[in-house]
Amino acid sequence: MVPFDFTDMQKKISLSILHKPKTAEELVKEFDLSYDEVMSELKALLKLKLISKSGYPPKYSLEKDIGEAVLRRKDVAEKDPFKIRLNIIIEAQAVEKTLLVKKMKEMETELKKDKNYTVYDSSLEKPVKSGEYYACYLEVNLSVKDFTAMVNLMYFYGPTTVEVMKPEKLNLTASELQDGLGIMCNMIQSYNHSILKLMTRQELDSFYKKLYASKK
Repeated sequence: MVPFDFTDMQKKISLSILHKPKTAEELVKEFDLSYDEVMSELKALLKLKLISKSGYPPKYSLEKDIGEAVLRRKDVAEKDPFKIRLNIIIEAQAVEKTLLVKKMKEMETELKKDKNYTVYDSSLEKPVKSGEYYACYLEVNLSVKDFTAMVNLMYFYGPTTVEVMKPEKLNLTASELQDGLGIMCNMIQSYNHSILKLMTRQELDSFYKKLYASKK
């Protein structure tokens, strides 16, 4: 999983202790919360192994690798011009394990190189054998340039899961909407053409009957 997408308060606490360890009492004063509220958030972060505590009274600090990742994300975010932020999961299967990993790594590299996207984090899970096939998934936290880039992401990278992290609302110009819909039309027609070429007459008739029945 791509880490560090926790609650708003956990994010604030994590940033607060990024450079300097602090006690629960110091965090209570900083965020004007009750002691129980602060301890609840700290316990959740400890359980996730994102922070550690030491000394007496105990002081809490980010784990070193977590702190470095937070700083890296912060640096990327400050330079990122894109407003749409997504978390996606791309799944794939193959008979050959080595080939599967190679193709997924190539996809990960292409996403990072594509100027229409800004990749914050990516995580490629190890392949797992399932019957005759190996399966694995790539999770990516990224921003996209615009609606058209998001449509391209859906069609060319084929994520199975998409979480929109921000913004809450998105305003589109007529031109952006037109470009995105144009890509959708072309891809759908291409898929339809390929599928129809592979179907027999009987399969095609059955497909249309089911399609029309679903519209009634």
